[in-house]
Amino acid sequence: MSIHDWFKRKKETQYPAYARERLDIPGNLWVKCYKCNEAIFARDLEANLKVCPKCNYHFKLSSAERIEQILDAKSFKVINSHIKSTDFLNFVDSKSYTQRIESTLLKSALSDAINTGTGKIEGYDVAIGAMDFSFMGGSMGSVVGEKIARLIELAIEKKFPVIIFSSSGGARMQEGIMSLMQMAKTSAALGRLRENRLPYISVLTDPTTGGTSASYAMLGDINIAEPGALICFAGPRVIEQTIRQKLPPGFQRSEYLLEHGMLDLVCQRDKMKETLTKLLKWFSRQEVGIPKQ
Repeated sequence: MSIHDWFKRKKETQYPAYARERLDIPGNLWVKCYKCNEAIFARDLEANLKVCPKCNYHFKLSSAERIEQILDAKSFKVINSHIKSTDFLNFVDSKSYTQRIESTLLKSALSDAINTGTGKIEGYDVAIGAMDFSFMGGSMGSVVGEKIARLIELAIEKKFPVIIFSSSGGARMQEGIMSLMQMAKTSAALGRLRENRLPYISVLTDPTTGGTSASYAMLGDINIAEPGALICFAGPRVIEQTIRQKLPPGFQRSEYLLEHGMLDLVCQRDKMKETLTKLLKWFSRQEVGIPKQ
């Protein structure tokens, strides 16, 4: 018996024929949880609003899924969907920024990393923005800043409260200083919203980092986060490498921020619409303009 036959025989003994056969299971039926590694039936995950029933891990949602979960049926009216990014700096890394935009647009139904519009939550009119991490990591470029500013201007005109769901890796490096200017631009727009006595509710989801967290994401009259969301400017790995110390458990997660006074509430996804409705109802009783139509 050759050495090749010996190894072949040993392998067959360890792994019987029935175990070696390929399992003919259709794709996309099961999803593996990133936190607990449990296999979840995809239909069950969808029914549970993309929250792991085993460990409560909140999976990322697309902007369309977020809007569908929060707003009343057929109430959403999209605005400024025609605005698209341009490569005004002729930025090139491994490939040009123009190529990155084009490839992302082909894979996505979005024009950029945020979807904005108006809608209703249990009858209350709102101006709403939902970021989409699938579009270049939810990075904030000039288009994201412009769409948020225009959303706020519309809210001031119509006397609507503003709700923004953030999910972002920070400022878009391919746009250089122009992306950083969006921090000031959105913050100034929110200042005008406050002058007009209109509420702003910020909902931070996993992850909300960089320039996004350093501007409009943390400027809400009410700051809410989903459980376990990473919320920070610089990530924990960068901080540990800088200060050369181990960070405490759960550092920069939503529960840690709530405990240290940087958030007002950590809310389960299945309670989010109910919570927002209560807040809108409360604000409507104050000296702000939130008519229920």
